[in-house]
Amino acid sequence: MSLPCELEEMSLSDKINKIDSYGVILLIHLIEQKAEKRSTRSWEISIENAVREINKINKRRKSGGVYLNQTELMEIFQEGYQVALKRASLEAFEGRYEAEELAAMVDKQEVLTHALELIKVGYGAN
Repeated sequence: MSLPCELEEMSLSDKINKIDSYGVILLIHLIEQKAEKRSTRSWEISIENAVREINKINKRRKSGGVYLNQTELMEIFQEGYQVALKRASLEAFEGRYEAEELAAMVDKQEVLTHALELIKVGYGAN
């Protein structure tokens, strides 16, 4: 493997890891919103920031387009969902529910689809 190719792979891997991290943050607050049937200003700002960062990281600077398509983003969200659910269970309802109990309060597919829709439209981008 040539050095430029190795660096490109490392760079892509780094981008995927960052998108995964922001994806988990995005999912945590979407799960909290769905479970509690409300939102807070803090959650809204965090959602907006996560969407902005995902879109910024995913954008190809020189050639245009994106690194990860919608299907690949959905795979990352699906992989991060359990982590997000566990973290959301610590925050939602002041931590009264275990992750499994919280999972029963929300529609996983609805949360994942909502996350992807926010990425598509660039939440709060006007």
